[in-house]
Amino acid sequence: MKKLIVISDPFPRTLNLIFTKSKLRELKSKYKILTPPEKNKKKFYEKNISSATFIMGQPNLDRKLLSKAKKLKGIINVESNFMNNMDYDYCYKNKIHVLATSPVFSLPVAEIALGMTLSLLRNIHGAHLDFLNKKEKYGLEGNLRSSLLTDKKVGLLGFGDLARSLYPLLLPFTKDINVYDPWISNKKIQKFGFKPINLNQMFKTCEIIYVLAAVTKKNKNLIDNKLLNKMKSNSLFILMSRAAVVNFKDLVRRVKKGDIFVATDVFPQEPVRKNDPIRNVKNILFSAHRAGALEKAFFDMGNIVLKDMALMSKNLQPKFCKKAQIKTVGLLASKPVAIN
Repeated sequence: MKKLIVISDPFPRTLNLIFTKSKLRELKSKYKILTPPEKNKKKFYEKNISSATFIMGQPNLDRKLLSKAKKLKGIINVESNFMNNMDYDYCYKNKIHVLATSPVFSLPVAEIALGMTLSLLRNIHGAHLDFLNKKEKYGLEGNLRSSLLTDKKVGLLGFGDLARSLYPLLLPFTKDINVYDPWISNKKIQKFGFKPINLNQMFKTCEIIYVLAAVTKKNKNLIDNKLLNKMKSNSLFILMSRAAVVNFKDLVRRVKKGDIFVATDVFPQEPVRKNDPIRNVKNILFSAHRAGALEKAFFDMGNIVLKDMALMSKNLQPKFCKKAQIKTVGLLASKPVAIN
């Protein structure tokens, strides 16, 4: 039986990162893999897209190029977000599935978000550094600005995959969970048992705010001075999705006042420059965009890619990766990851 053709273009990721050795053997045994060269990619796609059943990655694909892809069943972006770099309307009309592997990242990111929360509330990271510098404070003296997560009022800005992995981790500590997501109805939020809230009220009243929203054309720099200055003293601001949702200059300015605490896994420019002033800002707990980058998550990515390609090969609906939604995907403004 003739093998179906897969164009493998997952840059900056590689097949060895995404698949275990056994799963990579399975991939190669079932499919013929074509890899585009680093240069002249467009020429490669013009020549080979007509024979491809799947594309792994999300290269720039305009309507002219997609119109040649008569056998194409699926485009699988091995990232957490969809890119606004292809003709989604054409894909929908021609039954080409556009998928992303975001489900594999949500739990790893949610767990590190919980860890950051506890560290900020109890100053675990700061106490550790004090001990290394022989400046440790014992007993109550070491907890003067500490508080419990229990019964805190929490705000979730965004209620997608990430938020839905995070809230079960928070429920043992607090039931006071408030959600802002303009793409989801208040009725649906209430069905989860949570309270819909507007942005102003979230920043005025919540003691912990998690930013979990994908970046769109409408929410770039959404969180600015106006909102940040509403935050209560000793409240937490935890950024886990994309830096572009936040005006970072305004965030740094707010943190420097010294009465709120911030954790972030993402930055406007990555890698962060060695001399970037943000490195010297107190009250920020830093993580180098590594929250979701676990070996298990990458291997899970390979597993769900194989499962969904098997389903699509039989003209069945994919059910493991996330599907692009025609109503909202055109608003997305994510950039490709530059680092694994």
